[in-house]
Amino acid sequence: MTSELLTLTVGAILVNNFVLSKFLGICPFLGVSKNLKTALGMSGAVIFVMTLASFVTSVIFNLFMAKPIVIAGVTADLKVLKTLVFIVVIASLVQLVEIILQKVSPSLYQALGIFLPLITTNCAVLGVAMLNATASEISPNSLQATWYGSTLYGFCSGVGFALALVLFSSLREKLDLAQVPKPFQGVSIALITAGILAMVFMGFSGLV
Repeated sequence: MTSELLTLTVGAILVNNFVLSKFLGICPFLGVSKNLKTALGMSGAVIFVMTLASFVTSVIFNLFMAKPIVIAGVTADLKVLKTLVFIVVIASLVQLVEIILQKVSPSLYQALGIFLPLITTNCAVLGVAMLNATASEISPNSLQATWYGSTLYGFCSGVGFALALVLFSSLREKLDLAQVPKPFQGVSIALITAGILAMVFMGFSGLV
């Protein structure tokens, strides 16, 4: 149990980092990484949404969708609806985050702008929910197939996303002070930096 817990945690944060290994959630990764403050705000929002989405979608999937149900003598497999259901859950949680941020920190809400509601379509958040559902189908006895394992995986995946985003944001702030050759200024140097950062995270492969 301890080894499985360690594998799930370290794997989600470092080895199988959603941004730098799976290349999911690239839009907010590039969009809000120009400023460390907005990167921290987005990191907190993504961790919150990923964790709660993992918990809620895992409970819904395991209770209502994992096994076919019989309705009026007809067997219905609700697994085909999981993508739709998961998106609805994620959208609801993002609305909750928007309301909280608008009340608690209007300046951060304005700084995040369009990227905050775009968490709804962030493939990293949906990817966590889908991977948890897949684990329930393929390995029903695994830690990730349980609601608490799915929640932990969602939290650790959010932490991994936040780690990558904060590191990249710090590097971009340093680059603003550097003398970057004109052909590489702007998006070009940002993409090159992201690629080098991804190569660094490749060093964690085989850790678990």
